[in-house]
Amino acid sequence: MDQPQLPNFIAVEGNIGAGKTTFATRLAEERNRRLILEDFADNPFLAPFYKEPERYAFPVELFFMAERHKQLQAELALTDLFTTGVVADYIFVKTLLFARNTLDEEEFRLFSRIHKTMDAGFPHPDLIVYLHRPVAVLQANIAKRGRDYERDMQDDYLTSVERAYLSYFGTQKDAPVLIIDLGDTDFVQEPAVYGKIVDAITGTNHVGVKTVVI
Repeated sequence: MDQPQLPNFIAVEGNIGAGKTTFATRLAEERNRRLILEDFADNPFLAPFYKEPERYAFPVELFFMAERHKQLQAELALTDLFTTGVVADYIFVKTLLFARNTLDEEEFRLFSRIHKTMDAGFPHPDLIVYLHRPVAVLQANIAKRGRDYERDMQDDYLTSVERAYLSYFGTQKDAPVLIIDLGDTDFVQEPAVYGKIVDAITGTNHVGVKTVVI
């Protein structure tokens, strides 16, 4: 029996530690899709940003934006979305959401102008999947993966990131959004949980924002 069809271009998003990269990788591998993963490890401003966010906010966000733009431009140019299909673990507007959360008013105004120019011409995802988890679960996942620069991640920062995403989802009209409320479930160790997420994705035919509790 053929597997149910997925949308051609799926972007998996979520807060820090939600499991978006793990899920996107598995989905792409199982469905033979082209995988686009954000390359964030090379940002030289990331570690100092977590220690002194006000000082390093603008360079860290500018570097992220330039790298995401370069990567998406290269990857999407190589892909026929209608025959190959794509799963990415981020959306380009993520750059703007994090910047709004970290930059002061003047910096954000400049940043927004640059982002608008760079965003022109990118295809929009056919579906945005947002993996939602409580902050306590995010913190447990962050601690488990043990990245030094994430060691001092604050609950307030994670909460503000979530608010930025949800605010954006409530206003944007370029793609339907599927919010998957995972709680503390583990889709890596529990196949049924992973299956429920995939079922929700393949069964989506909504517009706007829809929430599914797993």
